Amino acid sequence: MPEVTLRAYRDSDRTTLTEIMVEAFEGVSIDQAIEKEFGVLNGHDWKWRKARHFDDDVARDREGIIVAEHEGRILGFISTWLEYDTGIGHIPNISLIPECRGQGIGRKLIEAALDRFRQHGLTHSKIETMAHNPIGNHLYPGCGFREVARQVHFIAEL
Repeated sequence: MPEVTLRAYRDSDRTTLTEIMVEAFEGVSIDQAIEKEFGVLNGHDWKWRKARHFDDDVARDREGIIVAEHEGRILGFISTWLEYDTGIGHIPNISLIPECRGQGIGRKLIEAALDRFRQHGLTHSKIETMAHNPIGNHLYPGCGFREVARQVHFIAEL
């Protein structure tokens, strides 16, 4: 694993992080599955819709985005947000560039997110993945997460 530095998100990271996220969700995105079934919706492909998820992460908790880099090169990120009323820290997105996957960087990002949640007095953390995402289904239990439910997504044409 390259020596990785974790740092706070900067607005200048937005384009790079969005590109990394869209590429990382190839094959495991709900929006991509919708597009395979119904085609492009309302003139926007799944990548456009997935990119908007990063915009949501920034709007919800910009301080909760942790960036991994090596010698100034961005390798990926994790986004988080805090739900004090329930004591749950949420991880909506985690993404790495392809050549850095499987090297422990995702685990390091998750550990940083969990540390953030603990520092804010939260008691639990929530992360979701698709049943057909082998990386998430391997990594998350290895970081202490336990599967509690499965969800099925339905789409209807109107």
